[in-house]
Amino acid sequence: MIERDRLGRLCVMLLAVVLLGGTVPSIAAGDDDAPIDRDRARALRRKERAGETLTEDEKAYLQKAREAFGRGRGGRQRRGPGGRREGTTRPGRGIRNQPTTGLIPLTELTAKYKGEDGGLYGGGRNTPPKAHLAAAVKAAARIQPLDAEGKPSKDGKIVFISIGMSNTLQHFRAFTNLAKADKRLSPRLVLVNGCRGGADYAAWNDPEPKPRWGNRTPWGSLDDTLKRAGVSGKQVQAVWTLQAKAMPRRDGEFPAHAKKFTEGMGKIVNQAKKRFPNLQLVFLSSRIYAGWADGVLNPEPYSYESAFAVRWLIQKQIAGDKQFNHDPARGEVKAPVLLWGPYLWADGVNPRKSDGLVWKREDLARDGTHPSRSVAAPKAAKMLLKFFKTDPTSKGWFLSAKALQATTQRGQKKGT
Repeated sequence: MIERDRLGRLCVMLLAVVLLGGTVPSIAAGDDDAPIDRDRARALRRKERAGETLTEDEKAYLQKAREAFGRGRGGRQRRGPGGRREGTTRPGRGIRNQPTTGLIPLTELTAKYKGEDGGLYGGGRNTPPKAHLAAAVKAAARIQPLDAEGKPSKDGKIVFISIGMSNTLQHFRAFTNLAKADKRLSPRLVLVNGCRGGADYAAWNDPEPKPRWGNRTPWGSLDDTLKRAGVSGKQVQAVWTLQAKAMPRRDGEFPAHAKKFTEGMGKIVNQAKKRFPNLQLVFLSSRIYAGWADGVLNPEPYSYESAFAVRWLIQKQIAGDKQFNHDPARGEVKAPVLLWGPYLWADGVNPRKSDGLVWKREDLARDGTHPSRSVAAPKAAKMLLKFFKTDPTSKGWFLSAKALQATTQRGQKKGT
């Protein structure tokens, strides 16, 4: 219970705000009446994160600020009874620390969400329209082993890369580990993890080099990774990408932030085609459940809503947008064929109807945003491996000839 004299001071402070038309000042921690300077607290926090040494006075001030604003040491949210983080749902800042959101997976959505219907491809469809699927299958048939100059070679490579940020990096790393142990994959297939920590879609579109990527852009850093893997950009023929935007609330509520997402991803797709001339297919996924997030980096419903941004991008190509033309018969080719990869989102602990997928708190790392290496990353990796081994647009180049033949024979037996 707040002490009577402290309550009195608060009432006087609020009354002054009303009379003077000002803003509510920050409330000081403890018995110190001086209000907390938020700008100073933020500056000290940045200094601490940068590894600089704080004076004892600065440490005390920063701790007082954390306590005043409801956060403990390290800036993390205080824990409630039993050590669990307290759930929050703040307008404009997203849903955090919640086991479910009540949202319906896009693959199962039958009603409309903020004016948008369900299905990965819209209209309740989770498979591509017939003509688009035919174009994708045709593009997949062009994928073959290539030498470093991009010419067909029986000893060449089929390079399959990932593009994205830290979450994508972790998923693809686990996927690569699973794939290496699978003897059914093509011996000509080379998996290259091209993701970079902290590289959201805005970073991939930024032409300025950054120290965190060796004074390179994410694209330049990816080029270095390909060289280390002993392959060239002309051998890259397939991409899997999962992207996000740091602090999406700054771009406005849905559909504003999702529209910017579509625009940003479109630029990445165009850039990928320019850099990798033999690129045939790009598979896109949206993020896993983000309701367990501690902060505002990319909580719900932004993660859920990013799936609509992915869908809009693919729909642009299906509708014949020249910026994403993949057919040389229709003009300059500016993009590969765009398709959904595996859809990874489920409503927290609420099982997905199609496969029972859930995302529990222990599936995520400490921040509730990144997948845990031991649980979530391998879970997503299994979904990726299953998708690429079975999808008609990928199994032909992903599997070995022997494995593909066995798969075809099993399919024929089931059909008889």
